[in-house]
Amino acid sequence: MDGFGNGELTKIDGDMPVLRWPSLRQPLDVLFLLTCLLLTADVLVPEIFSHGKTKDYSLWFWAGQQVLHGGALYEKVSNGTLDFIYPPPPAILLALPSWFGKIPLYLGLSVLNSAAWAITSQLSNAMTGSAKIPAPWLAALPGFATVTFVFDQYDLGQPNLVLLAMMLLGFWFMQKDRPWLGGSMFALATAIKVFPVAVLPYLLWRRHWAASASMIACTLLLLFVLPAPIRGYERNVSELKTWFSAMVGSSSEKGFGQRDEQNWSWVNQSVIAVTHRLVRPVNYFQDDPKRAPATMNVIDVDYKTANLIVLAVSGLIGLAFIWVIPAYRRMTPRSTAEELGILFCLMTVASPLARQYYFMWLFLPLTVLMHRAAFDPRPAVKNGTWALLGIIGVLMALSLPLFPAMLQAWGNNLLATALLAVGLAWHMHHAPPLLEFDSRNSRRAAGL
Repeated sequence: MDGFGNGELTKIDGDMPVLRWPSLRQPLDVLFLLTCLLLTADVLVPEIFSHGKTKDYSLWFWAGQQVLHGGALYEKVSNGTLDFIYPPPPAILLALPSWFGKIPLYLGLSVLNSAAWAITSQLSNAMTGSAKIPAPWLAALPGFATVTFVFDQYDLGQPNLVLLAMMLLGFWFMQKDRPWLGGSMFALATAIKVFPVAVLPYLLWRRHWAASASMIACTLLLLFVLPAPIRGYERNVSELKTWFSAMVGSSSEKGFGQRDEQNWSWVNQSVIAVTHRLVRPVNYFQDDPKRAPATMNVIDVDYKTANLIVLAVSGLIGLAFIWVIPAYRRMTPRSTAEELGILFCLMTVASPLARQYYFMWLFLPLTVLMHRAAFDPRPAVKNGTWALLGIIGVLMALSLPLFPAMLQAWGNNLLATALLAVGLAWHMHHAPPLLEFDSRNSRRAAGL
């Protein structure tokens, strides 16, 4: 079974299709389609009627054109840093749509984001382990809670929403006893933007050997084999080395990767960045030279000591995760959903750079906790869970432009993520007695 039982999920599959097309008869589906149209207009209107869409869209077109014309991917430099900071596979995937021109490419990326948004919502609601079909308002609530993150995906041209859909599909395939397909989805996400590789230690710890092997093998194929016929094997290896040394292997007191001005500034709410800001006198407005420098450190240590503190904090978080997740014999569909929710929280903040749009990955944990708040039979637990979700919502709302950037420097989204993980952990160990009994019986009946 590769570690995932299908117990309660099987009950709802016959009643509710997991992936379905939007229906014009459903008001919330119509609202979803209208929102997607507006977000797509945000991308296309500036390109058609103004000076062109900024952010990363022009970079994606440039990368695709470089592949089409055999140009270099890692020689374009602006302000001393590489423009294209992704591994070669994304550029190769962009080559064909970029052949049709900018507008078809931008439209295709917007449609892909819309599909990923729908897949993310439907899979998240199907993977909560609650064995209940949510009412339309409940199914749509996580989408409302994360709509600002979704806007960033369209507006900035970022792939994080698509990566989230890939990761959810990967775990869905694993739950359906297709671990090789699951591992391939994790590999594709990793080959596009490296931080999803954080799922591999979890797969190994849970002894999902088939999914782990598939992820490793497919990642190597995507990085070394896929580009070789198009770029040439030696050239591809050379570009991979350039990318690795510039991105993964680049770290100093000034920053890491190719975005030094963002790494320690308020826009980054990763565990690494917030810890450094708390223990070193780092200017969290370094991304904007026009603003007066500001620091928030509570102690003053050097860069090396700060890195040791980051390692200690990260190690404690990892040990806490291992401690809180149940042994395999005690896993249920419900606890598995909570476990994956916590995992997605950790993957979000474990990335060295966790800007605002990265927290789109909280969609699954928010959905699971909302299901617990809606369906828990204990009134006190229900009210307490909704209250916790309210606090999380307020913290996340502090990222809106009307609030001072200092609140993001202190990690409002990071704190919201931590509270979300704690809430899921509490529910994992305090399931309603009757539900826990029924869930374990369902696993025994399925031979798990």
